[in-house]
Amino acid sequence: MPSAVPFWRDPDKRAIVFQIVALLLVFGIAYVLFSNTQANLRRQSIATGFGFIQNESGFEIGESVIEYSSADTYGRALLAGALNTLKVSFIGIVLTTILGVFIGIGRLSRNWLVSRLSAVFIEVMQNIPVLLQLFFWYAIFYEAFPSPRQALNPLPGIFLCNRGLILPAPANNAAHLPMLIALFAALALWWGLARWAKRRLDLTGTSFPVVRSGLGLCLLLPALVWLAYGAPTALDVPSLQGFNFKGGVTVSPEFSALLLGLVLYTSAFVAEIVRAGIQAVTRGQVEAAMSIGLRPGQVLRQVVMPQALRVIIPPLTSQMLNLTKNSSLAIAIGFADFVSVANTTINQTGQAIEGVALIMAVYLCFSLSTSFFMNWYNKKMALVER
Repeated sequence: MPSAVPFWRDPDKRAIVFQIVALLLVFGIAYVLFSNTQANLRRQSIATGFGFIQNESGFEIGESVIEYSSADTYGRALLAGALNTLKVSFIGIVLTTILGVFIGIGRLSRNWLVSRLSAVFIEVMQNIPVLLQLFFWYAIFYEAFPSPRQALNPLPGIFLCNRGLILPAPANNAAHLPMLIALFAALALWWGLARWAKRRLDLTGTSFPVVRSGLGLCLLLPALVWLAYGAPTALDVPSLQGFNFKGGVTVSPEFSALLLGLVLYTSAFVAEIVRAGIQAVTRGQVEAAMSIGLRPGQVLRQVVMPQALRVIIPPLTSQMLNLTKNSSLAIAIGFADFVSVANTTINQTGQAIEGVALIMAVYLCFSLSTSFFMNWYNKKMALVER
C-alpha cells in the first residue's frame, strides 16, 4: 500500500493550517493593541466606557430634527447629530438619483445643446473636489445674501438672507399625525396597486395608470383626514425679532451648501452610470419596441430602463454609499452632523476611543442599511432563470 501523504504536502490540510495560523496572528495583534491601549489609558488616568453619554452636554447644536438644548445629555446630542446625517443623506440620495437620471438621459439626447450641456455638467462636477464645492456654495450663501435686517422678502412670510431661507410652517395641530399615517397608508396602497397592475398587465396585456392613481391616493387620503379635523389652516409665520427670525422653518446655509455640493458632485457620477446602463441595452430592443408602435418615451420607460436597471443598480449603490460617507465633510462648513457632534463630545469628555467607535458604528449602520435595501432591489430586478 502506498504510504500516507504528509500533511504539509496535502493542499487541503495545508490550507487549514494556514488559516489557523492567520487567525492566531490576528488575535495576537488585537490582544497586543488592546493591552497597550489599556496600559496607556491607565498611565494617563483616562477613564474609559460609555457612561459619559448620560452626562449633560453643555453645548448647543445649530439645527436639529428633534428638540435639543445644552441641558440635554451627550446621548441626545449624538442622536440629534445622527438624525441630521440621516436627513441630509436621505434627501441627497433622492435628489441625486433624480438629477443623475435626467442628466444621464440628456447625455444621450439627439438634441445637440442638451447633450453638450449634460456633458459639460458631468465633466465639471466630476473634476471639482466635493470639499471645494462645499466651500464654494457655503461662501455663495453667506456672501450673496443680505443680513436678516435687510432680508429679501419675495413673498409674504418668506425671507431669504445669510441665515438661510425662512418659510412659514403649519402651526401645531392634532391633525398632523393622522395625516402622516394616512400618507403612509396611501403609499402602501400604491405599492399593492402596482403589484396588482403588473399581474393584470401580464395576464391581459392591459395597462393601468399606476402613477396617476398612486399620486391621487397620496393626495386624497391625507386631504380627507385634514377635512375630517376641520381643515386647519393656521400657519406659524416667521418674524424678525432682534438679530434673527423667530417662528416658521429655516433651511440653513450650512444644510443648503452641504446638500447642494453632495448632490451636484454625486449626480455627475450617477449620470455616467445611467448613460452606460442605457447604452448596454442592445439597439435591437429599441428597434423592436419602435416597430410595434411605441412612442420614444414609452420605449425608454417600458423597454430600455427596466433592462438598464440591472446594469445601473450595483454601481449606483456605491455612489449612494459615497454620498452618505461624504456627508461627514459637513464639519468643514459647520453643519452639525454626527461627526461634528461626536468631535465636540470627544473634546469635552476626552473619550476619544469611544467617540471614534461611535462614529464608525453609526456610518457602518447607515452603509449596511443602504446596501441591504439596494441588494434587495437588485435581486428583485435581476432576471429569473427558468
